Amino acid sequence: MTTTDATPLPARDSDGTVTVPVRLGERSYDVLVGPGVRAALPEVIGRLGARRAVVVSARPAQWVPDTGVETLPLPARDGEHHKTLATVEALCGEFVRFGLTRSDVVVSCGGGTTTDVVGLAAALYHRGVAVVHLPTSLLAQVDASVGGKTAVNLPAGKNLVGAFWQPSAVLCDTDQLATLPRRELLSGLGEIARCHFIGAPDLRGLPLTEQIAASVTLKADIVARDERDTGVRHLLNYGHTLGHALEVATGFALRHGEAVAIGTVFAGRLAGALGRIAPSRVAEHLDVVRHYGLPHALPDDLDPAVLVRQMRRDKKAISGLAFVLDGPAGAELVEDVPQDVVTGVLAEMPRLPLDRLTGAAPAQAAPA
Repeated sequence: MTTTDATPLPARDSDGTVTVPVRLGERSYDVLVGPGVRAALPEVIGRLGARRAVVVSARPAQWVPDTGVETLPLPARDGEHHKTLATVEALCGEFVRFGLTRSDVVVSCGGGTTTDVVGLAAALYHRGVAVVHLPTSLLAQVDASVGGKTAVNLPAGKNLVGAFWQPSAVLCDTDQLATLPRRELLSGLGEIARCHFIGAPDLRGLPLTEQIAASVTLKADIVARDERDTGVRHLLNYGHTLGHALEVATGFALRHGEAVAIGTVFAGRLAGALGRIAPSRVAEHLDVVRHYGLPHALPDDLDPAVLVRQMRRDKKAISGLAFVLDGPAGAELVEDVPQDVVTGVLAEMPRLPLDRLTGAAPAQAAPA
């Protein structure tokens, strides 16, 4: 399936908040984007009717508002190395000891890995307990917290074990982005950059809150059309096939958004090599990634054969190599891409030492 029309930019409320609905029938929920929106947490929990809450937070206690109900706070550690089944099991054990029931709620507060792990634990515990996400990284706000995909890693690859479990609400408080380290900001910008090629309007130069809201609006629209990732939702994996392979091959030395940015440039080059897009559109991939100050070269010590083997494990690959690629009708899933074309494009990618890629210069910060 393809996309060609740009999703319109959402409007702000009078208080600066943007409300983005994710329309999934009885599983519908709102994503609030703006300064201070985490203060809505007690109201959200009150609407759920929960008597108890578990708050799993990788951030300081003051970043999580009072839930309004009896609460068990649990520490979380962001990072791909903690995104495992063992972490999920440990969380569920704490839920049992607290006496959490299916009528209660779990709250995540942290980056994308915390959102993924806590979301999966909520999906599995008692076969499903309500979860509310308070994403505190840019990456989690624009991508990981929205859409109901939860997953953890296996040694063989990223996100190989997971479940679909929609949150009851997502509160993207932009105030919490002020303390982000530079590389965490860059990682989120990698997901924003790839939106340029899957239906978002040109977001370059817009205030960051508007870029977040536009990215969430695009994802909400795609998820509403394909909740279970059987068609158009593949578009959200633009740049991710190589991106995930790079994360694993570098031992997660490359952050997710950094790897996706490199994967986005590669996707443009691959689409050009297959004759799907003109050279000017190939160059546009590099221009967008460079605008955000993101890396666009491969680590110089990686064997392309290792990356190809890892890409064959991608969940989109059924019988061969598969990529979401730009084309005449927009982005779409392209299956059975010839391996020699893939390796040829990889060989032509620029190379830099890994430490140069992780030290890429940030884009000029846009106002919130």
